[in-house]
Amino acid sequence: MPSISRDEVAHLARLARLELEPAELDHLAGQLDQIIGAVAQVSEVAADDIPPTSHALPMTNAFRDDEPRPGLTPDAALAGAPEAEDGRFRVPQILGEEQ
Repeated sequence: MPSISRDEVAHLARLARLELEPAELDHLAGQLDQIIGAVAQVSEVAADDIPPTSHALPMTNAFRDDEPRPGLTPDAALAGAPEAEDGRFRVPQILGEEQ
């Protein structure tokens, strides 16, 4: 399996806009090699006759049925607001735009 070079790590760092020291490049090259090796091992073990799973134990949907229920009225929603204006929440202006 080809190893990750220091130049490849530097290229990835540039793409991610990371500034790395020379010692960090060497350290990360070794770590990336280990990660790629681990992924390769998993790929070797994966078999076509084993179905993909998301959890080791069988699980069922624990959510309630999706049934419509009455929601808050506008007045009830605004009742707990510190400030309201024209049926809407009033919040501080943050962008300095004219209204």
